Amino acid sequence: MNNRPLGIGIIGAGGIALNQHLPAYQKLHASGRLNIVAVADVNEQSAAAAAKQFSIPHVFTDYKKMLALDEIDAVSVCTPNFLHKVPTLDALNAGKHVLVEKPIALNSVEGAEMVQASLKTGKKLQVGFNNRYSVGAQTVKRFIDEGRLGEIYFARCHALRRRGIPGWGVFTQKDKQGGGPLIDIGVHVLDIAIWLMGNPQPASVSGQTYVKFGKRSDILGLMGQWDPSKFSVEDYAAAFVRFENGASLILESSFAANIADNEMTCQFMGTEGGAFLDLRNLDRLQLYREEAGSLTDSSMFGLTNVNTHEKEIEAFVAAIENDKAVETPGEHGLVVARILDAIYESSETGKEIVF
Repeated sequence: MNNRPLGIGIIGAGGIALNQHLPAYQKLHASGRLNIVAVADVNEQSAAAAAKQFSIPHVFTDYKKMLALDEIDAVSVCTPNFLHKVPTLDALNAGKHVLVEKPIALNSVEGAEMVQASLKTGKKLQVGFNNRYSVGAQTVKRFIDEGRLGEIYFARCHALRRRGIPGWGVFTQKDKQGGGPLIDIGVHVLDIAIWLMGNPQPASVSGQTYVKFGKRSDILGLMGQWDPSKFSVEDYAAAFVRFENGASLILESSFAANIADNEMTCQFMGTEGGAFLDLRNLDRLQLYREEAGSLTDSSMFGLTNVNTHEKEIEAFVAAIENDKAVETPGEHGLVVARILDAIYESSETGKEIVF
């Protein structure tokens, strides 16, 4: 890099790039740590608009031409799920570090190719599990690291919407998204749980998916109206995961379900204590223990929310600057993808999937 600021390229100029990645990189640019060199999108108007908004000097409709720029050291891949693999492979093979949005890819087969490319090229591959950087998750991690929960043997994860089928993008199309709520929002709580449990390896998975609302035209769309004729993903899923170390977890995720309210929560049960984490509400964070002969519930005070995308991008940049391993590596994204694949396979076959 010759001591120059890090050079960043953006592949995909949609909502996640405009609302999260680019503003976060822009803050680091203001501190002199990096330059946003180029943005690429197949839609030239979108790329040009992003370039104008964030004062980016180069605009491309072909990201491969962007990757040829020597001044680019790393890229964010902000494309739909079905376009995660190829741009990531091309960027790694072009000698660039990559931050790819979650999930790592459409499936674990694609994810494995990406991880292998990262290992082969020696370039860093970070998956956009931004919720790990939330204040709640980081707080629970500190308690776990101090032994306050002991051995965590079970977790319960909920990523549930009462009426939240997306009315935009490709979220309802399996060939482009890979799945529905499981791969879109369930992926966040699943990653949080596995990470806080110490990254155990999955042993087996049983799962069931349902399509009860997405194909109907009489269902309320609180996130815009979708086209029921193009709905090809699940709208609810439940799964039970066993890990090689004997721990297990339950995962539930929905775009639509007749429940009380939306949820993005993880509950952990350990031998010395338990914890409840609500990714939407820091005030609900609690620790449960038995102390001095009494059962105690501990609440947290003085916690303040942060922009988790800013934190993940700052961590990505710092890993490159200091030549350290990224905190949410491709290998972690691959474990999550393997579990998601197994849930879908288990639902289709009616059998438990053993790894």
